[in-house]
This record gives sequence, structure tokens and C-alpha cells, in this order.
Amino acid sequence: MTAATARSMPTFSQFYTVDPRAVPSRLAWQTGQAMADSLVQRYLDDTGTYPESVGLSVWGTSAMRTSGDDIAEVLALLGVRPEWDEASRRVGRLQVISLEELGRPRIDVTVRISGFFRDAFPHVVTMLDDAVQMVATLDEPDDANYVAAHARADLAAHGDRRRATTRVFGSKPGSYGAGILQLVEAGTWRDDKDLAEVYTAWGGFAYGRGLDGVAAADDMRTNYARIKVAAKNIDTREHDIADSDDYFQYHGGMVATVRALTGSDPRAYVGDSTTPDAVRTRTLAEETARVFRARVVNPRWISAMRRHGYKGAFELAATVDYLFGFDATAGVVHDWMYEKLAQEYVLDPATREFLDTSNPWALHGIVERLQEAADRGLWAEPSPETLQALQQAYLEVEGDLEDR
Repeated sequence: MTAATARSMPTFSQFYTVDPRAVPSRLAWQTGQAMADSLVQRYLDDTGTYPESVGLSVWGTSAMRTSGDDIAEVLALLGVRPEWDEASRRVGRLQVISLEELGRPRIDVTVRISGFFRDAFPHVVTMLDDAVQMVATLDEPDDANYVAAHARADLAAHGDRRRATTRVFGSKPGSYGAGILQLVEAGTWRDDKDLAEVYTAWGGFAYGRGLDGVAAADDMRTNYARIKVAAKNIDTREHDIADSDDYFQYHGGMVATVRALTGSDPRAYVGDSTTPDAVRTRTLAEETARVFRARVVNPRWISAMRRHGYKGAFELAATVDYLFGFDATAGVVHDWMYEKLAQEYVLDPATREFLDTSNPWALHGIVERLQEAADRGLWAEPSPETLQALQQAYLEVEGDLEDR
């Protein structure tokens, strides 16, 4: 028997993280509701209107840690409440929340799931699709139910109700990732159109009841063109948005794709549920600045990386790469940040000596990435002195590597 449920499990099956059929949990529902309220309120504060459509990137690891905060937020935005079986604590059914109780319009939500989420939570994918279907068929005014309004518009355009109510997209069955990393690393992208083309090619497959990864690039574009808010949530302080390429691939890629389709940036928000009883919503620019000051150029963190030799140097270079990726996709790294990276990671004597000794390839990568940012105009107005110093550093490390 499991500790908290009235269910039996086969021998040697006790080691599991979360029951997918119990997602979202009751606690996750409370947190997800608060996150939905926080996102809507932030958009209201920023624009004075409700967001007709929200794009949310959902990962399997987060779902396992939180038992479904992200899923609960999607349901809350739609205006749908999960109901649980008391004995098993599994979600037994979904119930539509009345507009009177909801107190706002039903927000349309397009979900970009990761490959791991697709594999680990197929039941949850179906549940999300069911929730959309329930809301899309309600007889409510367009200005009170954005899901139904959009579904009716799409149905009129092509006559396929299944396509008109598809809101969950992900990678092709058996594949993983968003494709943006390879493009950024190769340096072969030119503009938002290139980024969007790759993001759509990798993520333009529909999931839901009866949809097991059907190619649906056109439907993905239709939904993305409506997105007013591109969101990603964080639920742990163990890592941050400059700690992994997945953040800029999924979240930044969504921002770039919407911009390519519409010609303007969506609001990019980061939902913070690291303290579940005090959730908050920041803009991606605010979160980037927070992480930059708190960790990226924090002398204590840089000093700590020096104690880890080759791997510590790699972490410095990776951080620069991830920030560059976010700037390429979402435009959130300011000139003063690039200047600070150059000063602290390349031109600071102690850090320079550490990189030269422990991992000159990392130093080479850092300088190359900073120079690329300047060449592409992401670093719009670098000081001539800093650029000259970076060029000198590049020549020196290049010569050092050739001599090895």
C-alpha cells in the first residue's frame, strides 16, 4: 500500500515520484489558482485589459516536483476545477466554474509541453484537452469566453472542430527539445523568422484525446499568433533561468515565434512559486536582471566557481551562452549586462588567470559569444575600449590554444 492512498502497488513498484492521475494535487490546485490570479493581475496592471490568450511552457520535472502547479494554473485560467476521488486522491472529473464565481473572462491557453512531460503524463495531456473542449462548447459571450470565441472563429475558417480546439503542442513523438539551441550554437540564424521556423518545426505537433503527435504546424501558428502572454514558471531556487538552455529554448523560443508571427513582442512573464503561499509574477526582463545581480555577477558565486576548476570555468561560459540565447530570442539582456560580463568574466585579472589555467576553451567561448552579441547588435553600444580589450583577449587565448 502507498503511504497516503488506498491503493495497492505491485512489489518493487514503490519507488515513484508522483502518480500522474493525481495531478494536479489539492495543494497544487491552490498554488495554480494563485499563479493564474497573479498572472492575470500583472497583465491587467500592465495593460488595463485581460489577456485573451496565454502561452505556457510546461515541463515534466516541474510537474513531478509540484504535483502539477502548472497544470492547475492552466485549468484555473480556463475556469475549470478538478475534483478528486477521496480514497485515491486522483483527479476523478473536471467541473466548469461559473462566470459569476470566476469573476473574469475565461482565458485561452496554448500549452507547449516538453518531450518528457509528453512521455510521463499522457493522462494529464488528455485532461488538459478535455478541459479545453468543455470550455469551448459553452454558450457564453465572446468577451467572457476567449476559448470559445477563438474556437468559433477557427471553425468558421476551416470547418474542423478538432483542429479549432487543439491547444497542446509538443515535439514529434520520440523526439525531445525545442531546436533553438542548435541554431544559436551554430550561429546560422539571421532573424526572428529563422528562430520561429525551427521552433515550429520542432514543436508543431498536436496532443490530446485522439491526437498523439499529429503534425499541426499551421494550427500551432494560429494559436501562437493570438498569444498575449508568453509564460514560464519556476518552482525551485536550485537553478534559475540562466542555468539551462531549456529556459531560453522553450520560453525565449515562444517569445520569438509570437514576435515573428505578429510583428510585436508578447508580454513575457515568469511565475514564481518557490514560496507557494506568496506567489508572484515578474516580467522576463525583471527576472533576468534579478538572476544577473543575484548570481551571474555575484563575486561570491564567481569565486565559488573558481574552486571547481575546469567544471567551474565551463559553468561561467555556459551562463554567458544561456544569457545570449535569451537575448537572441527575447531581447532581455541590456548593454550594461554585457559590459559587466566582459569586465567580470574576461577582463578581471583573477578570473582571467583562472580561466587561462583551468579551461582556456571556456574563455575562448565567452569572448566569442560577447563579440557575436556586439556583431549582431544585441550588445547595441559597447564601449570601444571594452571591444578592443576583448579582441586582445581573443587573440591571446587563440594563440595559447594553438600552442597546445
